[in-house]
Amino acid sequence: MGRRIRDMKGIQEAAREVPVLAETDVLVVGSGPGGLAAALAASRENVRTMLVERHGCFGGNITQAMVESIGWYRHEGTVESQGIGIEFERRAKAMGASRREPQSLSEALDADMFKYVADKMVQESGIIPILHCYAVETVMDGQCIIGVITESKSGRQCILAKRVIDATGDGDIAARAGAPFRIDPKKKLQGLTVSFGCSGVDRGRFLEYVAKRSPRLGDWAKTSGKEDDLFSPYLDEPFEKAREAGEIPEHVLKGGFWSSLTDAGEATYMNMVYMRGKDPTSVWDLTAAEIEGRQQAMWALAALKKYTPGFENAKLRTFASSVGVRESRKIIADYILTGDDVQNEARFEDSVGIFPEFLDIFNLAIIPTTGRYFQIPYRLLVPLKVENLLMAGRCVAGDKISHAATRQMMCCTVTGQAAGVAAAVSVKKDVICRNVHVGDVQIALRGQGVRVE
Repeated sequence: MGRRIRDMKGIQEAAREVPVLAETDVLVVGSGPGGLAAALAASRENVRTMLVERHGCFGGNITQAMVESIGWYRHEGTVESQGIGIEFERRAKAMGASRREPQSLSEALDADMFKYVADKMVQESGIIPILHCYAVETVMDGQCIIGVITESKSGRQCILAKRVIDATGDGDIAARAGAPFRIDPKKKLQGLTVSFGCSGVDRGRFLEYVAKRSPRLGDWAKTSGKEDDLFSPYLDEPFEKAREAGEIPEHVLKGGFWSSLTDAGEATYMNMVYMRGKDPTSVWDLTAAEIEGRQQAMWALAALKKYTPGFENAKLRTFASSVGVRESRKIIADYILTGDDVQNEARFEDSVGIFPEFLDIFNLAIIPTTGRYFQIPYRLLVPLKVENLLMAGRCVAGDKISHAATRQMMCCTVTGQAAGVAAAVSVKKDVICRNVHVGDVQIALRGQGVRVE
């Protein structure tokens, strides 16, 4: 039976049987830092684990949006959770897939090489990978999620799972399963970024220019004071000059950041574009952001070539494969993390990881230089009204300020590893995720090298 138009507002699809593509114990949807960590953690607990990714590689923001550093906040005195996020850096460095990040004690991950690093980690762990596959709907048994419907070149199929982890970033699976969430009006959401890379940079001349300007964190951010004089790879002069000359619109390119530079003269990650007023859950807004972002990147490159020593002969090397998103849906869970929790070293009995006191939102930057950290409670990962679904990554429950910490890629690996372990323990103990004994989860996390208190 075909489809028929109904009032030009929609179509009525005929009922059909959806074939089962696979069955698994733990299904992770999305393979960004949170999802990749979740899948690795679950598989290491010896449960059958599948990882579904809509793109052609794993890594999410690292590989698709070219965000090189998952630990750019790290300085002497920073206390880390350890675990899989640190493993990403160490493994990448060992495989020649990273360079030193210029403003911190962290590694800048090579976006292309990390695709290969992620492949190897997935293969070694025994995860069952599925790329080029989009999860579009949930399969429910009452309030319990038992799988997802997928669309791919193989058609419409379903994957059945005992436990599902939503690592889509936008909380797509939770929203489709009926879990409550909030999302700010798009004018209040943090901006989207299209990153780009350059070749043909005179590394020596550019670094000499940077040394003369001595950019500081306090040049662009409001801080607690202790961070003001920290070095920041921040550029605004070329864009100010371009605006004064009428070469770029007034409302764009207020300033941006460079990251690692290769000996061959490649600036591999230029974070210069910041677009407000876009809803990352709208296909129209995402389309507009990709096109607008590439235009702004070309304006940025022209300004860099004209006004920045060392960039005179620079050429476009690459655009990010996907726009980078900072904020969209936030799931309503058993606990909502607050900004006060982040800034006052909150402690929880159900802690499943820690993260440094680090905030980065709307030109506010608090850098963890004094060893302060907060604990992450398991309840952040458990959405209301849906059973056997856990959250991982930036969509975990929190307010506007705490999101400035939990959206960070390293924190996403912390919540991801916690979700993966909890899902595996839930399967092995045969209890729903909401009722899993957190003590068992903590024991397993410590066994994987995670600091939980």
